Amino acid sequence: MVVAPRRVGAANSATRVLILDATEKLIGEEGYAAVSTRRVAAKAGIKPSLVHYYFTTTDDLLLALSRRGAEESDRMIEAAMRSDDPVRALWRFLMDKSRIAIALEFMAMANHRKVVRAHMAEHVEAMREREVEIFTRVLDERLEASEGISPAGLSVILAGISRALVMEGGLGVRAGHAEAQAFVERWLDELVPVPAKV
Repeated sequence: MVVAPRRVGAANSATRVLILDATEKLIGEEGYAAVSTRRVAAKAGIKPSLVHYYFTTTDDLLLALSRRGAEESDRMIEAAMRSDDPVRALWRFLMDKSRIAIALEFMAMANHRKVVRAHMAEHVEAMREREVEIFTRVLDERLEASEGISPAGLSVILAGISRALVMEGGLGVRAGHAEAQAFVERWLDELVPVPAKV
């Protein structure tokens, strides 16, 4: 007996977007553990069967949401790369607090959902490559000559500092944050002079 492949809703469907939006809101408000077909359907105002039509499993749904967030990050990095001041634009992207709640939840989720962890690791590696491209293009040999660090090392340092500031800020921790941010910005000013405005 041949089993016909299961039908899945179109990737560009407004209903699919509604489901992803509802899932993101639910995670932001109650954490990823609150995500279930019924809870997402209730949040979206649709029947649970529609969630299954678009996402066979909860992992499929969470992976799709992770991919959507990664695409948004990719667009922001591409915009930074095209800007007149790509290093500072990248720093502003890394310090963006608008997605703190969802970022914290996805980091926690990655410990329990292998498919999400694998996607997040793959995306971080790809982001690192683009950040290295920015630093290599803008800083050429100055970075290793003056600071003794590679573009990949600088990417890890900036991502690590920004991640600590953003995640601790999401918890309400502020001690040392202003000083750390000011230090990084002074260091960037020395490393990459602010472009003159025309």
